[in-house]
Amino acid sequence: MTDSNELKVEALLNIINSSAREAMKEYKKNGHGVPAVDSTTLHPLDLATDTLALRKAIRLLEGACQQLTAVLAPPQHTIFDIASDYTWACVDVAVKARIADALDQHPEGLNADVLADKVNLDKANTTRVLRALALKGCFKEVKHGVFTNTRLSLILKSTSNPGYMVRVHSDIPKFGAILYDTMIDQEYARSHEFDKSPRLFYLRKEGIVNSNPWEMDDEKREIFLRGMAGLTDIMGTSAVLYHYPWDTVSSMVDVGSGIGANSILLANMFPHLSITNQDLPGFEEKAQIAWEKDAPEAVRDGRVEFVPFNFLKESPVVGKDVYYLRHILHDWPDSESTTILRNIRKVMGPNSRVLINDCMLFHPVEEPGVGAINISKAPEPMLSNFGAGNHTAYQQDMAMWLVYNGKERTMNELKIIVANAGLVITEVYDLVGTMAIELRIAQD
Repeated sequence: MTDSNELKVEALLNIINSSAREAMKEYKKNGHGVPAVDSTTLHPLDLATDTLALRKAIRLLEGACQQLTAVLAPPQHTIFDIASDYTWACVDVAVKARIADALDQHPEGLNADVLADKVNLDKANTTRVLRALALKGCFKEVKHGVFTNTRLSLILKSTSNPGYMVRVHSDIPKFGAILYDTMIDQEYARSHEFDKSPRLFYLRKEGIVNSNPWEMDDEKREIFLRGMAGLTDIMGTSAVLYHYPWDTVSSMVDVGSGIGANSILLANMFPHLSITNQDLPGFEEKAQIAWEKDAPEAVRDGRVEFVPFNFLKESPVVGKDVYYLRHILHDWPDSESTTILRNIRKVMGPNSRVLINDCMLFHPVEEPGVGAINISKAPEPMLSNFGAGNHTAYQQDMAMWLVYNGKERTMNELKIIVANAGLVITEVYDLVGTMAIELRIAQD
């Protein structure tokens, strides 16, 4: 008789098989076939803005694969792999040295010694970095000491917005290294205030005070703005363009817009939309440049405006249909997040909506009241929240904690700040990686 644990392993294998086949089906839809791990070009689906079906398959695949490994591998092996993964450091080297850019000029491959000279790094250490990354399909050693780009390493090129998000994250491991220290520090341990983040704890130890993460020089601001545009690709945030009823919307405000990466796409897809981009003073020039390049018709037709404001101190423009917040509330603790929503609530019309586009944390043990919301659950024996299939959301939560003392919220945590702002959740769209959550004015 087959024991129950073996049956669970067989079930995980079935999930892996079926989800992999679903992913393959998505790749084959446009006639280009399934990509190869060592492909030197991006697949057309890699550049698509609506990959929701693929992301659903990958969420299952990643969750089931990790759970299967956790079951079958010796636990000490798995834990040490988790604790000693320095891939992030190798990726950081590749991005800062622009290794992918250098290799892009040599599709046949480039000797690591020559490559090291081009990027001004030590030859032996450059080879070590490349081989560590090649284990995971990022770069390929085509013959001894000769490397080429792969589909993964192309994401690290200086022309790639997701590569800039890697640069945005490059300092965060330093803040993670002192996380435990902040959790036992008398001043920081139980504070959820913005100015008690692990980042500020680290900087205080380094003798740096009054460091505002939003105050940047031109170079850092360019990295940040392009990184935020890259986050749209990383998280699949653009799915909201296809799975929210924008055809019923006439006007929208992109709150904390940056250059307006998502609203540029909206303007091109829905030419009837009137769009207002709002962010801190100083954003307008770079935003204008981006719009003139990527949505020139919207600029020419006067369908977009750029209005500076501070969402913690001011309300956005009055009476628009949708107030859109993409990766905004997770930066802020509950008090500031409530303030942002209250400031929007003040200018909403009776039919206005707030649309929050952020990660959402769901736990294997269900929160009271969440079951009534239309949220996908993984099949047994997987963790109901897809386990490692939701790895990115949980890592984003850690990043928000480390840098801003912010967080990705659970549904019940979001409900509290929404209610305190005089709003109510009316719709939830599972976009995999992020959720689109619609709010309206609460009725007395």
